[in-house]
Amino acid sequence: MTPIILHHYPTSPFAEKIRLILGYKQLAWHSVTIPMIMPKPDLTALTGGYRRTPVLQLGADIYCDTSLIAEVLDKLQPKPSLYPPSVNGVSRIVAQWADSTVFAAAMAYNFQPHGIASVFQGVPEEAVKAFIADRAAMRGGASRMPLGEALSTYKSQLRRLSDMLSEHDFLTGDVPSIADFSAYHPLWFTLERTPNLAGILDATPLIKDWMARMKAIGHHTSHKLKSVEAIDIAKQTKPELVSNLAFVDEHGIALGSEVTITADYFGLEPTQGILVAATKTRLTLQREDERAGTTHVHFPRNGFVLKKVSP
Repeated sequence: MTPIILHHYPTSPFAEKIRLILGYKQLAWHSVTIPMIMPKPDLTALTGGYRRTPVLQLGADIYCDTSLIAEVLDKLQPKPSLYPPSVNGVSRIVAQWADSTVFAAAMAYNFQPHGIASVFQGVPEEAVKAFIADRAAMRGGASRMPLGEALSTYKSQLRRLSDMLSEHDFLTGDVPSIADFSAYHPLWFTLERTPNLAGILDATPLIKDWMARMKAIGHHTSHKLKSVEAIDIAKQTKPELVSNLAFVDEHGIALGSEVTITADYFGLEPTQGILVAATKTRLTLQREDERAGTTHVHFPRNGFVLKKVSP
């Protein structure tokens, strides 16, 4: 079996989402620790420019964005499903809301001065400044939500999540779905990484009980792997065949075209390559890298912009 490799760092909330899904699926995985800020030369050798955390690697296939990574892991290990049929649609909608709206408010709240002091306790001031500058660059210079708005919005979102737990142990029923893993990780950051701010959770005890159930899932079994070893695995492996996938043309861009794929917000570094697949839900680029060889870099359609490279 191709090893499951997760490129991440311990304090990344979106990485916690995937670590917990790996635990739920009882999938053993290899852990490659990447830098929190740019440059990330070993990661971008695989992705071609994409730098958000985490990234999933299966041989020479590189998967970007946790919405796609979750679907890949669910296909790899279908049971227990992240998308129970009876709540498939609603769980995806809640997940998208949680990964975007809840996450934005939670992190604006978490990164107030007291939160920054907790996260970076003992870290040199220059390193803190570098992190803040890096995240500002990832936002394309856009300002973070003001603290007052973050506080009121986060409280409102916590109340809504609590309402969803009034009759069930999990957000969409008696078992976890993708909604739970997507809503958990920004709250996990509040509780685990900025505990001096975690009092905001006290008004919603149902959420605190739910978080304890989610945390108990754990991360299953992982083994450390060096980034250069992951690159060697990619170089020694051929990407999976994609030529048999149905082509869905939404852009008027033919397969075989030189293109870029860029996130529509946050982390705006483009990835350039040859478009080799475009399905209803994902886009795939083929890239050549001196260190990693031939890779396929996969993106979800939602949240990413496809453009043809001008001759």
